[in-house]
Amino acid sequence: MKKSFTLQLSPEEAYDEANFKLAVLKKAGLKPDSSNTFARQTRRSIDARGRKVLVNVEAELFINESPGSLLDHLPEYHQVNQSDPLIIVGAGPAGLFAALRAIELGVKPIVIERGKDVRARRRDLAAINKEGIVNPDSNYCFGEGGAGTYSDGKLYTRSKKRGDIRRIMEIFVYHGATEEILVDAHPHIGTNKLPVLVAKLRESILQAGGEILFETRVEDFILEGNEIKGVVTQSGEKIKGLGVILATGHSARDIFHLLQDRGILIEAKPFALGVRIEHSQNLIDRIQYHCAVDRGPYLPASAYSLVQQTDYQGKQRGVFSFCMCPGGFIVPAATAPGELVVNGMSPSRRDSKFANSGMVVSVELEDLPQYRKYGPLAALHFQAEVEKKAWEMGGKSQVAPAQRMVDFVNRKVSSSLLDTSYQPGLESVEMREVLPDFIAARMAIAFKGFGQKMKGYLTNEAQIIGVESRTSSPVRIPRDKESFEHPQIKRLFPCAEGAGYAGGIVSAAMDGERCAEKLIAMYVKK
Repeated sequence: MKKSFTLQLSPEEAYDEANFKLAVLKKAGLKPDSSNTFARQTRRSIDARGRKVLVNVEAELFINESPGSLLDHLPEYHQVNQSDPLIIVGAGPAGLFAALRAIELGVKPIVIERGKDVRARRRDLAAINKEGIVNPDSNYCFGEGGAGTYSDGKLYTRSKKRGDIRRIMEIFVYHGATEEILVDAHPHIGTNKLPVLVAKLRESILQAGGEILFETRVEDFILEGNEIKGVVTQSGEKIKGLGVILATGHSARDIFHLLQDRGILIEAKPFALGVRIEHSQNLIDRIQYHCAVDRGPYLPASAYSLVQQTDYQGKQRGVFSFCMCPGGFIVPAATAPGELVVNGMSPSRRDSKFANSGMVVSVELEDLPQYRKYGPLAALHFQAEVEKKAWEMGGKSQVAPAQRMVDFVNRKVSSSLLDTSYQPGLESVEMREVLPDFIAARMAIAFKGFGQKMKGYLTNEAQIIGVESRTSSPVRIPRDKESFEHPQIKRLFPCAEGAGYAGGIVSAAMDGERCAEKLIAMYVKK
């Protein structure tokens, strides 16, 4: 017999297995020592709106019955080594999930990745952290697993396609993720665990007969009339297939330039730019959980989500938190020498003493009149110039420019900076010399508003670190709304973040699956 319950529990009951089972048995009217019973959570979310933190839980109790798996979907990966190939450029979540979906549909994927495999990437990440050396093909953005692998592993998405989301989550669980990601309202794998899962995704592709080519950079397209037949790599090798799924991520600027040079339609796209802001995790916990000292042993490190509309020079723009990383670290995410970019990540335990979040301002194309001469690459050139300025202000290394939060609002250079999770180090500067006026002015307005929404958030015990500029692609590669095919070039399927159609691991994976389905439906003979 299975019974389902909706419960409101204390953290001690929700996050301790023994206490949770006792709470469920009590709700069911059963004795604490009832035998042949099994209780599990199917959904869990924290409600910290009141003075007392509660956890909303959906639970199942099995009495004299095996609970079975939480998985509804078990993928079937066919042998495809003899099938016609399709080409996938990029081995981020979009590329990997496109490849797995192609295999399910009986088509061989050839995945081309400019970076290294997930394990080999670590040496290049160490080099940028410790020595400030940026490898333009292997860094926090490029390499197997894409940008998300070593920058957090958050799986939360605002997409409304709940069935598709569940499917992506279950594929992660099938490849070794804990079933907790099916339960938590804001699931998270962690940057220390995601690389293992990425390697297992790769193994599924290879075992089924797919191919993955690492350290292979696409430098040209094979075009015949208005059709793409394949790609050309840096070695001059020509790789042909049924079609090309372009899943290169938001930072592959060379691909955007290649598209423009080849006369393939692209468009400038609004994005967001700002900083990372770092508080102590204990401060954020005390604000969010209303605790006097610390959050205690049961509650996870607390997160926040903030948004503020700002009016500057008669224009309304949003300022919002982005990719909040409780118990996390700030990392250098540049993809080329001569630029400075920061991002955030959290390990699975979220046990760092720091909390950080992107804090960014919406940038519309009308905000960039002086960049119109660059056409569809206007926002990209703006983004690149701000990153170069940050690099210069930090001392022309991966040392990042920074300023205490209240000092920034008051236009005062900080006489000292706080401890930080950012390994290359910080340089105290006036961040208004790094950020464009319309960005800095809006952030100062928003910080005051955030201080009203979260008492204690606006403090000089927090610091801003710049720049957070890779929130999304500044370029869109257009595609048909129904077919997902490029409107000008047949058999070209722009995909996920780099094309402007997804943001984050789960939404990118979903888009990768859909692109594979669309390509195969159109060009694979039944």
